[in-house]
Amino acid sequence: MAPLDPARSCLLVFDLLEGHVNRDAESRARFAPVIANVAAVLAAARSRGMMVAYAHADHRADRATSARTIRDTDNRLRPIDPGDDRSHEPLLTGGTAGTAIVRELAPYASDLLVPKHRWSAFHGTYLDLALRTRKADTIVLAGGSTDVGIASTAFAARDLDYNLVIVSDACTSPEQDNHEQLMRRVFPRMARVRTTAELLAMLS
Repeated sequence: MAPLDPARSCLLVFDLLEGHVNRDAESRARFAPVIANVAAVLAAARSRGMMVAYAHADHRADRATSARTIRDTDNRLRPIDPGDDRSHEPLLTGGTAGTAIVRELAPYASDLLVPKHRWSAFHGTYLDLALRTRKADTIVLAGGSTDVGIASTAFAARDLDYNLVIVSDACTSPEQDNHEQLMRRVFPRMARVRTTAELLAMLS
């Protein structure tokens, strides 16, 4: 298996936030193995001096940067009521406890924090600039949700000509069928899809 060059790679941890992970017992159970896998990848990445970045939701309390687009459902396929403003709102508000990165994966002072206002970690953020400044050409992507922010970021990275490694068991979605479909039939067209164990071998 081809190794990764830590000097040219970045681990991007996506939206593993208190408000998502610890929302309820079902969420905690679903995220538990993902958190453990990301922690293992983080430790390996840091031991090799790899760049680490955290993309995290940062929606304004007044929703001044949140678009109300016309669509059928929310992210979890629940119908949207056109007359209900709250059904269009993001789940989390920046600066609150819910948008804190889970303590098990707490960032270091040297890590990059990338606040975002859309699904993609690239849209309207400094991530691309930071990667190019470090001459990083490869992104290792982990977090959730697979079918929302992970997918959006993967497509953006592909169009920006980055090499991608998507860690399949370090990503998650409430809809497992969406997760599996993306990992098997979509992401291999733009990335290397690897398990945590395989990623660790690439870094060894």
